[in-house]
Amino acid sequence: MPSPRSRSSIRRTAYAASLVARLVAVSTVAGVLLAGLALPAVGSVGLAAKEAVSDFDDLPDDFTTPPLSQASTVYDASGQVIATVYQRDRTVVPSERISPLLKAALVDIEDNRFYQHGAVDLKGVLRAVNRNAASGEISQGASTLTQQYVKNVFVDQAGDDPQAVQAAQAQTLGRKVKEMKYAIKLEETLSKDEILTDYLNITFFGEQAYGIEAASQRYFSVHASDLTLAQAALLAGLVQSPTGYDPVVNPKAAKARRDTVLDKMAEYGSITRAQADAAIAEPVTLAVSRPRQGCITAAQGEGFFCDYVHKLLTTDPAFGATAAERQARWARGGLQIHTTLDPKAQQAVQASVTAHAYPSDQAAAAMTVVQPGTGRILAMGQSRPYGLGTDQTQINLNVGKPMGGGLGFPTGSTFKPIVAAAALESGRTPAQSYPAPASMPWPAMKNCEGGRYPQSGEVHNDESDQVGPFTMGPAMAKSVNTYFAALEGEIGLCTVVQTANRLGISQQAGGQKLDAVPSMALGSNSLSPLDMAGAYAAFAAHGTYCRPVAIDSVTTADGKALAVPKANCSEAMSATTADTLTTLLRGVVQDGTGTAAGLDDRDSAGKTGTTNGSKQVWFVGYTAELAAATVVADTDRPASLNNRRIGGKNVGSASGGTVAGPVWRDAVEGALKGTPAKPLTRIPLP
Repeated sequence: MPSPRSRSSIRRTAYAASLVARLVAVSTVAGVLLAGLALPAVGSVGLAAKEAVSDFDDLPDDFTTPPLSQASTVYDASGQVIATVYQRDRTVVPSERISPLLKAALVDIEDNRFYQHGAVDLKGVLRAVNRNAASGEISQGASTLTQQYVKNVFVDQAGDDPQAVQAAQAQTLGRKVKEMKYAIKLEETLSKDEILTDYLNITFFGEQAYGIEAASQRYFSVHASDLTLAQAALLAGLVQSPTGYDPVVNPKAAKARRDTVLDKMAEYGSITRAQADAAIAEPVTLAVSRPRQGCITAAQGEGFFCDYVHKLLTTDPAFGATAAERQARWARGGLQIHTTLDPKAQQAVQASVTAHAYPSDQAAAAMTVVQPGTGRILAMGQSRPYGLGTDQTQINLNVGKPMGGGLGFPTGSTFKPIVAAAALESGRTPAQSYPAPASMPWPAMKNCEGGRYPQSGEVHNDESDQVGPFTMGPAMAKSVNTYFAALEGEIGLCTVVQTANRLGISQQAGGQKLDAVPSMALGSNSLSPLDMAGAYAAFAAHGTYCRPVAIDSVTTADGKALAVPKANCSEAMSATTADTLTTLLRGVVQDGTGTAAGLDDRDSAGKTGTTNGSKQVWFVGYTAELAAATVVADTDRPASLNNRRIGGKNVGSASGGTVAGPVWRDAVEGALKGTPAKPLTRIPLP
């Protein structure tokens, strides 16, 4: 058994061996550096250094500064901000928009010889050899700002992957070698001021703030160009430890660090001693601006429209050939996204849906407004706010499931005008008459496979005394089910489907294809308000269907304009057919089921829809200026709206005219207030 003296000797020997090993590691870094700079100092550092030099030489030379992820801004049609969205809160600013005090503070505390040395500071590395030999570290005091910038690039590229971030920050010889090589390459292509500016734009300053502009706003609510000396020193001090020196959480540590920065600035002559002392005497005074980002911050209910825009940017091929390319563009951010949303129409829609249905109601109201002839989406609102809290939702009831919505709603009789359009395009006239009894069997009709859908089941009118014969005008005004069943039977299911397709309705809101069955005429397919508003907009535009569009322009951070989805307007039906439908649908609001939706100051046309058991109620209509679709429904477990309390009122017998119609009327009146009225074109009916 070794004696105490022997054990002590063993411990000293082990420590000496460990120290030598650490010295070799640090010397290896120095040797690699010298080799990379073509200096003859490699031979003395041994095999490890030679291998590291080989790794150094094998690294590619194609390091480029990447575009930084930053915030994107979504604007309405008037240029007002709807929301700021980002994965990382960063606004890249040029050198002239960064305070010189901040630049001086950062250099003095992090790398005071930044403007004298190259990409790697030889003196700093050699000092680190001596200091780190005792501590066992290999990185302390050796990294220049250029090297730190390179490391930050790797961290930024790692994104939110914890393992990738850890690898980008690992204190290993391999990472150091890579960092040095690329730092040398970087200083061959960029000036010192450009490197410093890039560093300040990429660095994390804590409190979710990336880059100096976001940090200035976060802690002091000022631009980076307007920082005072004390503010600049505090932010420069954060770089070493954004968490440890966080002035919000650790104000004492933050002040001590700030004062150290001020002392260094005085020591290196960036400021006078008197200036440093005056700033040190100042307390740390914050004016924190908490991060507000994402569609949830939209103030006028635009959250759902904002979310729809997000979905467009990540799904539409106009913004990238692949899903990965589109997602990368969105994550990179820096986009200026100008949309079609009209603030006046949006405010009117949101006021109406929330007045007629409360967020706490079991039933919800949703409404979309589209401009005829252009397809521009002017408004999109619903009674439950956008969010994750109680009585909130992130499901956009105005659109289909692929675009962030739900499964849609059976449209009821609002689909009948599409059947009428198919019939008119097939040569029928509004004089077409059918017996239209109160009840009758569904007629056999041609299906889409070249066969016939057999006669089966019964179709009933809503009232037992609703008995024909009817022509198309009265049948539309009174919403006679048996009339439209007979009309559909005569023209065939595929004729109706083809007409719906030309009106932009090719699938149900859930993503499945239209169900081409006889009950289609009565609205058995589940569609979205956006689908229906877009289709009716074609009636108002004399037969021209324009695919609904939400985005006017998108500009990238470097000022490049991206191509945006187009409305691709096309003739869905003749002008005569469309204007005939307008005449038929004017009758609905004048003396039919939709009188509660009629406007006093201008022409309007539309159709009510009430599904079986009044589980969903609709009103879809238009003026010359806009088309809009409104639905009120129980969104969780569809149940009858009869005898329910909705919007503070007791609803007896719920219908499209009595429940959805007033929502539509109030919204459209508000959206068009002060706008000169334009007449709708009418066709004389027989």
